[in-house]
Amino acid sequence: MSYRHAIERIDHSDLASGQVLHSAPGHPGFPVRLASELFQRAAALLPGTGPAALWDPCCGSGYLAAVVGLLHRDRVAHVLATDVDPGAAALAGRNLALLTGAGLAAREAELRARAAEFGKPSYAATADSAARLAGRLAAAGGDLAHEARTGDVFAPVAPAVPVDVVLTDVPYGALTHWAGAVPAGDPVAVLLTGVAGVLPGHAVLAVAARARRVAVPDGVPALGRVRVGNRAAVLVRAADLH
Repeated sequence: MSYRHAIERIDHSDLASGQVLHSAPGHPGFPVRLASELFQRAAALLPGTGPAALWDPCCGSGYLAAVVGLLHRDRVAHVLATDVDPGAAALAGRNLALLTGAGLAAREAELRARAAEFGKPSYAATADSAARLAGRLAAAGGDLAHEARTGDVFAPVAPAVPVDVVLTDVPYGALTHWAGAVPAGDPVAVLLTGVAGVLPGHAVLAVAARARRVAVPDGVPALGRVRVGNRAAVLVRAADLH
């Protein structure tokens, strides 16, 4: 795949899962460059040029949503992360708290305390990463409004803040699994139509999966497709799924 937006190879080590951003077993990360590319492709398809409200309805740890918020603070107005698993939603809340200066300062202080207690330079280096992320966040607009809560993607509830971009990495079986009111048919097709039903028509959904191709419901045009390594993604317009 040719990158259209995230064209430069940038060192994103400050955003590595399990460093400043929290991780847990069973909650894989997501390639940062691909996350940036997918968000920017989706944002480019919106009718306006203002900042977009973002929703990850299969958020897991909240890593993907937090990364996009930190990378593109100036282009994001609000971040919503939902998951049917209360433990995942709680972890996502911890990561979305890092979309604020206070959250990053507390994380930096925690890491520096660990560095002093255990004498490990790696903790000090990660604390430096938190400080850099805080500086970047402040320069790009400061604290980002956010919400993390439980929610079943197969029985979605309309978000309180209207969403412009849905960006999610769906479960793929090896480490993560579908849960909630799982349908008998293709879960991705049901996800697309269900989530689109609580979105404004202009919204763009970008769904990634560990697959050769992400299928869409019959008759629904794909606005774009992406394939990088073992991941594929598709972008569709909510109005085309209504």
